[in-house]
Amino acid sequence: MAKAKATVSSGGKAAKKKKWSKGKVKDKAQHAVTLDKTLYDRILKEVPTFKFISQSILIERLKVNGSLARVAIRHLEKEGQIRPIVHHSSQLIYTRVTSSE
Repeated sequence: MAKAKATVSSGGKAAKKKKWSKGKVKDKAQHAVTLDKTLYDRILKEVPTFKFISQSILIERLKVNGSLARVAIRHLEKEGQIRPIVHHSSQLIYTRVTSSE
């Protein structure tokens, strides 16, 4: 009987339930949702110098939300500071205007 108890207690490690990891949780980004004077000036200065301009690029580099990035792109296109490359329904891609154009 003592031998049977020893085998049960020694097998306790295998009897434990596996603990699955909860996975990595991505922190919620704190992006700007309103356009203030400093951000507006930064958009007008920096964005026309980017070689590749899309909504995703503006979100990542300028830390603005998606709707603000779309508005900024439309504004710069209207002013003629950037030119469209691809107009897809979900992704608009632009580039800077070069001096030869």
